[in-house]
Amino acid sequence: DVFLTCGPYNGLGSIMTILTERIYLAPRTGRGFRVLVDRLWPRGLRKDAVRIDLWLKELGPSDALRAWFQLDPARWPEFKKRYFQELAGKTESIERLLAQARGRDIILLYSAHDQRFNQAVALKEHIEKSLARA
Repeated sequence: DVFLTCGPYNGLGSIMTILTERIYLAPRTGRGFRVLVDRLWPRGLRKDAVRIDLWLKELGPSDALRAWFQLDPARWPEFKKRYFQELAGKTESIERLLAQARGRDIILLYSAHDQRFNQAVALKEHIEKSLARA
């Protein structure tokens, strides 16, 4: 499933929407800037068979954090706290994402089975909060 946001102001004079989508699913729309935010390439997918505009593996959680989290919903609040701390040191990558999207909607792609508790959902929240503060 896709989780929609009414969209934060993108600083470029328009509203942009940030969505999350599982990479194994067929794209729901032809529009938007599709960005894979997994540190590792998704199993079973050929790079030439997937439509993505950018792979920002550096925005994925660290190996240690991923291993600790294990997509356990009970660990979600602490995962987000730790992940947001990691993202605080990756502002250049987030700025690169926003600049390359050029005001288009952003679709954060992930490979996890869980649609509610994964790094793309957390990253979306982090970006939206950051833009709201700007």
